[in-house]
Amino acid sequence: MSDLMASPIKQALISVSDKTGLVGLARFLADNGVELLSTGGSAKMLADAGIAVKEVAEHTGFPEMMDGRVKTLHPKVHGGLLGRRGHAADQKIMLEHNISEIDLVVVNLYPFEKTVDSGADYNTCIENIDIGGPAMIRSAAKNHVAVSVIIDPQDYARLIEEMSSNNGCTTLRFRKDVAAKAFRRTAAYDAVIGRWFANILETPYPERLNFSGVLKQKLRYGENPHQTAAFYTNGETRPGVATAIQLQGKELSFNNFNDTDAAYELVAEFKGTACAIIKHANPCGVAVSDTLVNAYNRALACDPESAFGGVIALNRPLDGETAEEISKLFAEVVIAPEISVEAQKILSNKKNLRVLKTGGLPDTSISDMTLRTLAGGYLIQGRDATVISQELKVVTKRAPTDKEMADLLFAFTVCKHVKSNAIIYAKDSMAVGIGAGQMSRINSSRIATWKAEDASNTAGENTSRAIGSVVASDAFFPFADGLLAAAKSGITAVIQPGGSVRDDEVITAADEQGLAMVFTGTRHFRH
Repeated sequence: MSDLMASPIKQALISVSDKTGLVGLARFLADNGVELLSTGGSAKMLADAGIAVKEVAEHTGFPEMMDGRVKTLHPKVHGGLLGRRGHAADQKIMLEHNISEIDLVVVNLYPFEKTVDSGADYNTCIENIDIGGPAMIRSAAKNHVAVSVIIDPQDYARLIEEMSSNNGCTTLRFRKDVAAKAFRRTAAYDAVIGRWFANILETPYPERLNFSGVLKQKLRYGENPHQTAAFYTNGETRPGVATAIQLQGKELSFNNFNDTDAAYELVAEFKGTACAIIKHANPCGVAVSDTLVNAYNRALACDPESAFGGVIALNRPLDGETAEEISKLFAEVVIAPEISVEAQKILSNKKNLRVLKTGGLPDTSISDMTLRTLAGGYLIQGRDATVISQELKVVTKRAPTDKEMADLLFAFTVCKHVKSNAIIYAKDSMAVGIGAGQMSRINSSRIATWKAEDASNTAGENTSRAIGSVVASDAFFPFADGLLAAAKSGITAVIQPGGSVRDDEVITAADEQGLAMVFTGTRHFRH
């Protein structure tokens, strides 16, 4: 099989919703002797530009009907696309029925995704489901041995280069490439429609699950240099690392994406001015304060050693004073809703620091779907979109003071974003010790204690910051030992889900230590 078409492109069908670059492409085709067929708004645009164009209705001898629902679904269109060149039977039928070959299809689809995102009503969304477009795309792509199909205005320049370099023809490699892209597009389009119906019908787990994404960035490598990686977007507009504008710095790495997402989701939980510092998807410092610079400095004080090379997330616009403090630390990424001009100027001295502006905070109460792969399948679940799902229950003889309760709620919020098993010590709306990702809860308690003591020693303080703090646990204490380890550190109050068969034993231990303890009824495992 020749790598080129048997003859140059002679007839093209153009029907596009996105008309970017259309006139320039059509003029090139017309100047190169290509007859143009078109429909509706596309035909009008070309005619208004003085380009000769033939309406599809004239070509088929059949009028558009049903408000444009039926216009290209005709044998003269699909026969012209699917007819096999050099195939005697196909050629005989085409001759009998006066079906001419269509060598090129330029089609992009009704903007269904944008229509849904705009909040349009049901009927408007239905009318923006394209039927003729996907049918033409698939017909052309199937017959790519002879037909070129262009579904993206960004490929117009490639098509022009192909035809210019090959005497009006395209190479088989090019046709295979654009055909594969076309099939991926129609598959993604149908996936979006299927997901829209699932949402309307409140069927979050349909019998078939389809995913689609758009390549945004090829990454140098994955978690480790020997792994390949890329970043895809799924069309969601939820503020975060996927939608952020990068103002400076190196390209984000795989680990940068992961850590920055974790950091921004955490800091968005707080109504007060907050900062979170993340390392390897776990917080090493979190604080809420009256000013952003204070929130940052207090978050850093939790574990300044681990913060080195971390991701800093802020839930308020980054100002110059805070940027000045951040510039003293080696960090990989800074992410905030907005970045002031002064802050940009200060951070610009750190050329490799990645600075991201999101334009807003994500709504952490939305329980959209999260996905994890495993051998042979996927695990899908709703996002952990709540901190406490029921009224707190005081289970000890002593109830928490108002100050303790404020710190308990802060600590439990942080706990939601720490890998299990998770233990958080907090005081004055600031994390003072974090124990993460341990196989036993008592070891997480020990690590949190050690971290609090270590930070105190680094700061030249005489006593551990754990003394007078509260403790949060992401799941129940299966035994009293984890709670007793925290009590030994000097904590005064506890927040945990409850639900263990040994709850009574743990409550008794808390009473004996003079601790206040509340049950949330909500667990926050994070693996």
